[in-house]
Amino acid sequence: MANTAADVLKKIKEEEIEWVDLRFTDPKGKWQHLTMVASVMGEDEWTDGLMFDGSSIEGWKAINESDMILKPDLDAVYTDPFSATPMLIVFCDIVEPSTGEGYSRDPRTTAKRAEAYVATTGIGDTVYVGPEAEFFMFDDVRFDTSYNQSYFKIDDIELPTNTGREYEGGNMAHRPRAKGGYFPVAPVDSAVDIRGEMVSTMLEMGLPCDKHHHEVAAAQHELGLTFGTLTTTADRMQIYKYVVHQVAHAYGKSATFMPKPIKEDNGSGMHTHFSIWQGKEPLFAGNGYAGLSDTCLYFIGGIIKHAKAINAFTNPTTNSYKRLVPGYEAPVLLAYSARNRSASCRIPYGTGPKAKRVEVRFPDAMANPYLAYAALLMAGLDGIQNKIHPGEAMDKNLYDLPPAELAQVPTVCASLREALESLQADHDFLLKGDVFTKDQIEAYVELKWADVARWEMTPSPVEFDMYYSA
Repeated sequence: MANTAADVLKKIKEEEIEWVDLRFTDPKGKWQHLTMVASVMGEDEWTDGLMFDGSSIEGWKAINESDMILKPDLDAVYTDPFSATPMLIVFCDIVEPSTGEGYSRDPRTTAKRAEAYVATTGIGDTVYVGPEAEFFMFDDVRFDTSYNQSYFKIDDIELPTNTGREYEGGNMAHRPRAKGGYFPVAPVDSAVDIRGEMVSTMLEMGLPCDKHHHEVAAAQHELGLTFGTLTTTADRMQIYKYVVHQVAHAYGKSATFMPKPIKEDNGSGMHTHFSIWQGKEPLFAGNGYAGLSDTCLYFIGGIIKHAKAINAFTNPTTNSYKRLVPGYEAPVLLAYSARNRSASCRIPYGTGPKAKRVEVRFPDAMANPYLAYAALLMAGLDGIQNKIHPGEAMDKNLYDLPPAELAQVPTVCASLREALESLQADHDFLLKGDVFTKDQIEAYVELKWADVARWEMTPSPVEFDMYYSA
């Protein structure tokens, strides 16, 4: 049942809430906020929203057209467990004051339009998304990039580089080796309690979580956030990242969702599970390969066809492509399989009809979840609408293929530059149903080109090592 303004005001009174934190997501995926005194939020403010300056957000309005409405979603209200005094977190949509419609560059509006579009196609009525976001936690992080220097230094009690380090009180040794974190018990796994607090915090906030565990790399972790509808899951991913950062900080650690902070160890991804339903019927279950329906196979075909374009949303940083390198464990090859984790689209093995789904393995958690999930969905829907079959499944180890055969398997992009160029060339599928707009895509690409330019024009310490004395 949808909440009303009266419901929220009652909650504020009963729980003696002092602050209301209005939160929204910028095009890059960063959570932004405006904190209001709870007593000034009357029924009109909860129903109609508040005016704010949209020109301060990168990729949004110009200064001469800055006024926007921050409209609370009354069904997306959470108690903030980290505030010193009682505070509500409220997810907001951005609304154009001149039309009263959702702002086309607002990521959350895009996600809502993607869900609404599914129903208009007649394909199904509900989209479920389940993300698996990995992250690193470090004890010390230092970096600088300036006129005459560029460096980073990271350290953590778990890093294998600390096996010979002298600590006050002694070096207790137990730590995972490179690629050895999946997943010995404590004391090798030093962060059991930290991850446990992260999960229990999310459970208290009402998020559906089922587990936590160490990941393959030293200092790398994952929490189990289970599936939900598309926009709600994107909301939950914003909470997930917020909780990870806050709890890590409370323990004296620094968390990052960078896909590849360490060269010599595994990177962090955000494997993303998709399924489409019609009422109580799971549309991805059938009698085909691995129990899949034609609808599901066409969905995979759409993902594979448009993968390079949607990389701009699912892998939106220059660092993303240090994880997506052929020949390693990263799922760069555009194929599907029920048995092969090197394929970019995996069918979780042994699941019943209700759990039949596609796991897209190339996204990472630097993605704006609203835009990434919406783009993946639109690619899959295009596959269904145009009956794009993905071909034969590839159940053998793709990296054991002969070079000539491997060369025939398409790959995801190798750089953010390639991803942006691909999006510029292939985006008509995103414009269907006005889910994305051309103006929005152009603004997003312009925003990300700045990242490419800075990266490509900045000398790296690695280049000094390779070339200085040549």
